[in-house]
Parts: sequence; C-alpha cells; structure tokens
Amino acid sequence: MKIVVLPCDGIGPEIVAASMEVLQAANTKFKLDLSFDYEIVGFESLEKFGTTLRQEVLERAKTYDGVILGTQSHADYPTPEKGGRNVSAGFRIGLDLYANVRPARTRPFLQSNMREGKSMDLVIMREATEGFYPDRNMTKGWGEVMPSPDMALSTRKITRHCSERIARRAFELAMTRRKKVTAIHKANSFHMTDGLFLEAVNHVAKEFPEVKLDDLLVDASTAHLVRNPESFDVLVATNFYGDILSDLASELSGSLGLAGSIMASDTLCCAQAQHGSAPTIAGKDIANPTSMILSVAMLIRWMGDNKKIKALQNAGDAMQAAVDKVLEDPALRTSDLGGTTGCKAFGQAVAKVVAAG
Repeated sequence: MKIVVLPCDGIGPEIVAASMEVLQAANTKFKLDLSFDYEIVGFESLEKFGTTLRQEVLERAKTYDGVILGTQSHADYPTPEKGGRNVSAGFRIGLDLYANVRPARTRPFLQSNMREGKSMDLVIMREATEGFYPDRNMTKGWGEVMPSPDMALSTRKITRHCSERIARRAFELAMTRRKKVTAIHKANSFHMTDGLFLEAVNHVAKEFPEVKLDDLLVDASTAHLVRNPESFDVLVATNFYGDILSDLASELSGSLGLAGSIMASDTLCCAQAQHGSAPTIAGKDIANPTSMILSVAMLIRWMGDNKKIKALQNAGDAMQAAVDKVLEDPALRTSDLGGTTGCKAFGQAVAKVVAAG
C-alpha cells in the first residue's frame, strides 16, 4: 500500500518528519509493507509552479491508499487568481473528504483547561465539503460577492445528501463508543438550512435505534462543553459549527496541539493536524508534533478499518498508545507542555516505544 506525503508550510515539514519516524517504526514492527511518495504543496509549490496546489497532485492523490498533509499557511497565501489555492479545501472538495473527524479527550497526567474534576472524551464529526465556506459551496466561482464597496454577501449551502452521510458516519462511530449522538444546529434562526440538516440527522437516526440522539443549539453547546463535557459522546455538525467547536473542545481538553484529525471519504483518508502552521516557530525544532502523529495514527487505523486489515488497526492503536506513554513523562514533553524535548526527539521517543511494543 502507498501513502503520499505532503509536508506543506510552517512547522508542517518538522511535524510530518516526526510523524514519519513513528510511522516507519510501526511499518517495521507490524510488517505493514507501506511505501511513501513525497509531493510539494503550499509555498514551495507556489514558488516552483506558481500555485500552492497543482491539480495534477490532487488527481494523483486519488491513486493512493492514504494521504498525509502537513499544516498550511493559508492566511498568508496570495489570492486564488495569483495561485494561492487553499490546500486543505482543495483536498476536501477534490477528493470528497467530507468527514472531518476530530476527537478531544483529557489525559489524567496532563493539565486541562477545564474546571477541576471535569474530564472529556468526545469526537466531533464535522461535515467538510459545504456550509458557510464560500470556497467550497459552488460548482464554479465563490459563494461570496460584493455588490458594492460597502456591501458583502455570503451564500451558505446545505444539502440533504451531505447532511445524511455525515450523520450516518456519526451514528456508526457512536455504535463503537457510548451510543450517543448530539446534533449541533441553529434551526431557531436558520430555519431552512439548519432545519434541513436536523431533518436529515433525524432521518438517519431511525437506522440506529440503539443510539440516543439529542440536539443542541450551537451557542448553548459551547456552554455545555465548558459546564458538562462528560455529557457528550459524538457530536455531528455542519462545517462552520464543527470547526469552531472542535477548536474549543481540544483547547479545553489541554491544547490544540494534542488533538488528532482526519478527513475521510468513503474510500480515502487524509491525516492533517488540527492546528495551524505556526510560522514564527518553524525551523526551530520546538513544535509539538503530537497532533500530527495522532492524525497519522488515526489514518492508519482508518485504513485498517476500511480494508479490514488487523495489522493496520493494531499499528494505529499502538501509535496512539505510544504518544500517551511518552507524554506521561514530563521530561519528554515539548516546551509548550512544560518540557524541554524538541520536535524531532519527541518523534524519536514515540517511535522507540512503538518499536519496543
């Protein structure tokens, strides 16, 4: 099986390199027979080819069994007309990676940002191909226009098809966990769009009678995340709500740097850290690669589940467990967590645990 690796911008090359150290250890330990090809995207691609994401790279990615994508400095890209294509959005739309899966959990050996005595273990299932994002809700052009210098309009797109399939993935996941799904919406204001999303979720819920379904207004859900995080299992949300809530949940659980993330279609999965590219610390070997390593672990586990290959499932689980074992040792933590270990050394420490079994 083959995986394409795209380090991208900022700390992307460093945290991807650390993750590859861990994945290579798992590749050897579990005899996965994985091979890797590298491609350039982001600023390096812009400089060399005039665009941050070549269409040929996107098309070639479809032929792989998995994708590893580093962080992007999208806010610093030029306009799309000048080659500044949103790499993440390009992959999500181009490869139909509609399910953005974002777990958030506390660890007893790490300090969280929640109230004393509170813990968290939840997964946010975020629809990633439509919604409020203007770069992905039109077949051609953008869903955002300025009729005059003092007026800006943005179009939101919600479809029954996309709502039902993300809901189905959420219920399937809940069946492997605590069998509860919470639908996040604002149907009291967005009667048609969030109303359609909620209708689609309720329709899919009938296929999963063992799973308890409830729903929350998006503003209320932020309060509940702070007050009663234990009440959540799987949250399903449209694109914009899921993006905001996943950042909140991950930061509450300890740090965005501790949260893995994958983007998946029905046949392909891409690992990408949940946080940004942090260009101010790029090249200094101080970045925390935990999120990227966990994202790659989720990718390998997804590949195992999708292809029903036990060795891949075991390898993904082992990578995740190894991260926690290393994080338990304060001396091995990166500087953002109070330690002194560099990005490269952290990856090597996790790889060593994986190799030791």
